[in-house]
Amino acid sequence: MGFRPLHDRLVVRRIEADEKTAGGIIIPDTAKEKPAEGEVVAVGPGARNEKGEIVALDVRPGDRVLFGKWSGTEVKIDGNDLLIMKESDILGIIERAEPAQKAA
Repeated sequence: MGFRPLHDRLVVRRIEADEKTAGGIIIPDTAKEKPAEGEVVAVGPGARNEKGEIVALDVRPGDRVLFGKWSGTEVKIDGNDLLIMKESDILGIIERAEPAQKAA
């Protein structure tokens, strides 16, 4: 990708929700809500504090995140629909659960 976000901004790719409900009902495009979950594609270097020092971001490329419904600015980069948002728009990072180990 030929884009590098500045300051405390990051680039997120939306993760599309399933097109069927648990009961097997197909949801038409007109009834779907935009997903509020995405994967971080790129991050800026961080914001500056009062001392002028750069404070690194808590999110990293590859993190799955939740964000507000109306967060970010939609852009198209290299043919991909992406969002550019500030780190403060991120509600949280989805951590992958470790698979349970079977006792021997």
